[in-house]
Amino acid sequence: MRRNIRVCAALTVIFAALLIGGCINSSEQQAGGYQITDVEGTVVTFAHKPQRILTVSAGTDELMLGLVEPERMAAINESLADREHTNIPWVCDRIPTVIPRSPSVEQIAALHPDLVVVTPWMPRENIDAIRELNVPVVVCKSAATMEDIHANIRLFASAAGEPERGEKLIGKMEDKLAEIRSKVAQVPEEKKHKSIALISIMVNYGGAGCTFDELCRCTDSINAKAAAGNRMGQEMTKEQLVAANPDYLFFPSYEDGATNEENYGRQYLDDPSLAQMTAVRERQIGHPWARYVYNLSQNIVYGIQETAWILYGDDFKQSRHEFLTAVE
Repeated sequence: MRRNIRVCAALTVIFAALLIGGCINSSEQQAGGYQITDVEGTVVTFAHKPQRILTVSAGTDELMLGLVEPERMAAINESLADREHTNIPWVCDRIPTVIPRSPSVEQIAALHPDLVVVTPWMPRENIDAIRELNVPVVVCKSAATMEDIHANIRLFASAAGEPERGEKLIGKMEDKLAEIRSKVAQVPEEKKHKSIALISIMVNYGGAGCTFDELCRCTDSINAKAAAGNRMGQEMTKEQLVAANPDYLFFPSYEDGATNEENYGRQYLDDPSLAQMTAVRERQIGHPWARYVYNLSQNIVYGIQETAWILYGDDFKQSRHEFLTAVE
């Protein structure tokens, strides 16, 4: 009961702030517009194309930035705004407001958004609280496949009132993927079909059912964790890793020795119990750029190219600032 009272009190304060800021305009919301249905089946109504969009996470920010002008974003996630570790450094200058990785309902409300896109792992009470503020909230997929990313692009584009841009962005993804696949087809067969174990600071990541499957599939390589029966959400022990004996070990990197990713990888490379694994013995160790290899947006294609670069050489070399957009 006390918790409910606190929640109601917090919502009352936020309602007052929004009303004072003129964020809720009943007559405008009754003026027409369009509707979309999110992944949970919720019908969301828009009176006009949103001009203060908030997507809460770095990956969803990156996806939305491929569909709308930066000026239509109310804020950017601090992870994507990190100049040292972002693939779109210009975004820091175009979107000055930065939010934390897990913003509170109060922080979201203070930005007066007219569209909030959230991932399924946002707490349900937060999603409900934002909707109580009369703010359109769209829940997107937790992407695990290329088709999931395409679905999110179409959802985001529809919510933003830019469906044509959504199809254009998917077309650009497909063009880039076709370019990569054409080059992979020219790689000698003896270099292909190598197994790769992705060793991540997110210990439950990298098994079957995550986007790393797509990086392997599109480069004619094998996800070693998946092949060993490990699934997304399960940790692979070092003993299981030795038994899988992958040809390559991938340690995602931000190319910054001070980050937790780099420190986490060292404990594997320095472990004598792993010394006889094929990947370690033959020094087939890759450090794909984390911003690409973890990517859940249209820029997953650069994660695919990054994987091919490590496996097959400089024909696939790319910069750290690649970004696909349908915005002219």
